[in-house]
Amino acid sequence: MFSNYIKVAFRNLLRNKAFSVINILGLALGIASSLLIFLWIQDEVSIGTHYPNGASLYRIMEHEIADGRIVTDEDTPGILADELKKQFPEIEYAAGFSGPESHLLSVGSKSTKQKGHFVGADWLIMYSIPVLAGNATTALTTPNSVAISRKLAEIYFGTPQKAVGKTIRFDNYADHQITAVFENLPANSPEPYDFLRNWKQYLQRETWLMDWSNAGPGTRIQLRPDANPALLNAKLKTFLKGRNTDIGPTFNIELFLQPETEAYLYSDFKDGHRAGGRIEYVQLFSIVAVFLLLIASINFMNLATARSVNRGREVGVRKVVGAPRAALIAQFLGEAMFLTFLALVVALVLVSIILPAFNQLTGKELLLPFHDPAFGLVLAGILLVMGLLAGSYPALFLSSLNPINVLKGKLRFGSGALLFRRGLVVFQFVLSMLLIVGTLVIYRQLDYIQTKHLGYDRENLIRIQGEGEIAQKYTAFKQELLSMPGIQSVTHMQTDPLYNGNTTDGVHWIGKDPTSAIQFNNTWIGYDFTKTMKIKVLQGRDFSPSYGTDTTNYLINEAAAKRIGYKDPVGQPLTFGKQPGKIVGLIEDFHFNSLHVPIRPLIIRLAETWNYDNILIRTQPGQTQQALASLQAICAKMNPKYPFTYSFVDAEYNRLYQSETIVRTLAVFFAGLAIFIACLGLFGLAAFTAEQRTKEIGIRKVLGASISSIVTLLSSDFLKLVMVAILIAIPIAWYVCSNWLENFAYKIALSWWVFAAASLLAILIALLTVSFQSIKAALMNPVKSLRSE
Repeated sequence: MFSNYIKVAFRNLLRNKAFSVINILGLALGIASSLLIFLWIQDEVSIGTHYPNGASLYRIMEHEIADGRIVTDEDTPGILADELKKQFPEIEYAAGFSGPESHLLSVGSKSTKQKGHFVGADWLIMYSIPVLAGNATTALTTPNSVAISRKLAEIYFGTPQKAVGKTIRFDNYADHQITAVFENLPANSPEPYDFLRNWKQYLQRETWLMDWSNAGPGTRIQLRPDANPALLNAKLKTFLKGRNTDIGPTFNIELFLQPETEAYLYSDFKDGHRAGGRIEYVQLFSIVAVFLLLIASINFMNLATARSVNRGREVGVRKVVGAPRAALIAQFLGEAMFLTFLALVVALVLVSIILPAFNQLTGKELLLPFHDPAFGLVLAGILLVMGLLAGSYPALFLSSLNPINVLKGKLRFGSGALLFRRGLVVFQFVLSMLLIVGTLVIYRQLDYIQTKHLGYDRENLIRIQGEGEIAQKYTAFKQELLSMPGIQSVTHMQTDPLYNGNTTDGVHWIGKDPTSAIQFNNTWIGYDFTKTMKIKVLQGRDFSPSYGTDTTNYLINEAAAKRIGYKDPVGQPLTFGKQPGKIVGLIEDFHFNSLHVPIRPLIIRLAETWNYDNILIRTQPGQTQQALASLQAICAKMNPKYPFTYSFVDAEYNRLYQSETIVRTLAVFFAGLAIFIACLGLFGLAAFTAEQRTKEIGIRKVLGASISSIVTLLSSDFLKLVMVAILIAIPIAWYVCSNWLENFAYKIALSWWVFAAASLLAILIALLTVSFQSIKAALMNPVKSLRSE
């Protein structure tokens, strides 16, 4: 009997080639899309979880409570790690962690630029980083010690063993002794680096971090196995009181623990509470994967039902000769499993073909893990669930047919069956509408971000790092650069123009409440800052070498002026820390952080001779290549020991929203697939309807009905289903998109035309899908459809 079922399945597969191809393709696309999403999600949730001690690793976070708001970040005092380890026996290890730094590393005549961090001595032990040579416990305990990756050891010395004890020079002036070589970090590490330097050396360089009132680097800890994180959290809440002199009635800092395993996915906080992060994308695409599988399964059901008339006589004959219903159900489920297996094979081939492009898009290194037993279980689960889901309704429906009626040619479907099939189509188009609206909103928001005026002109703006001789001879560098072709203006800025994390509450003015601690962002700049950035000066002037007192004066933005309360701020006194001065200029608000956060009050100070920061060069429009050639020539002349590196500010800005851009692209891709698969289902239902109404159409044509009236008759039923789907989908889409847009401080409005355009597109897609079968049915010769009567 089993072999007979296999023969029947093959015959049906070959007899209905078009039907089989459409069915297998629909299932394969659904499975392939879900597998891609599964691989991406698996990689996302694995980031930051590969540490053996991961369950006991925590980041120290801060809630800054001031000025009526709570700001959460991981910037902490530089001396916090050592103090926590002394004060709390629950903490086994603790280490500070600086932001990434890029340095020129040299051994003999070989030099390369690499990125790394300053870290506490416990770092290698806490994160269980495999040490190939040297001692993990003592590697970072002495100043000028450095641990490097296997990659660097092989570049400079050939092997890890040969590297230990050797000297490597940083930035052509500071020699460091290599005390350890660690294994290259995994590709999915949240914070990649190739060298680690001693923490005490960092504090000696950044002496301001020795003050409890200042924060900048991160702090990581590892708890003892018997420690209670909740109890430690309660103790940490008030830890800085008595240490940070700025804490008072209107300003407070509360420390708390965030598990290392959650830090990557749950990075966003709002009003002191965890508000999401990349976990939102993981959840979103998990839902999309499930929807794609459902749509593909529904497509199978509709197509199988559409062909049920042709299988009716077969079922009738089998029942007459004694086949029980259970055997028929097993037969049709087996055929569904067989088709699903073929679709799974096609899906794996499609994923193998698509994966390189998918990796390039997402910036990952995903592979099909055939060696992993868990992946085999996933494939088996997909096969079983989709086979049962896709084949269940056709199996139950066909096995329930009355053999006498079927063999008499009286195959009819009840209202329940009709309602169920229409419900499936409505469900498919609800999902399609959600994806269409979501894609339109994501596209509009990303376009808004990428084209929004930031308060300065990011086009034709190049950034280079002030390093080596350029940092020491900035004035000469600027003068020579201004004489070269393609260069319009030059300035420099202490912070990255796209990110300013420097905050202080040490700003004072006339009329300020002495008990308040209001947070201001701050930065240092050089001359010609507003000219180079093309920031509008609303009142007063920019810093100028014509005014020798500008070293003690300030520029402020509109947000700062509003917060201070000066109606006419220019000329008014202002004190930053212990440095009194006056405001010489009011500049227009500009974005110096992500558009996810509002523009904050900003105080700008002059430091023309600052010896390390970001140098900004504005090029003449249309002369970028000449400007780059000029810049490279001067850098090679004045800073020959450093490789020439640069970046365009507009490209860096776009990278800030890389996650959203990837989501936008993936949304378009998966939305297109979902719509295509849904259309296959609609195509199946149209074919089924046309087949059921063949004689009716023949009679109408004999009585004089036109082709257009018949096409309208057949299409109107499907349009009603699409309209129902639109009415259901619009409020859901509005709710979901509104919540997503709340993550942006600056966002588009949800206009009515977005929903109208999505509705129109859904109707158009439905019409194009149905019209083929409708026209085919309308053109059929009525003689053929009525000859059996």
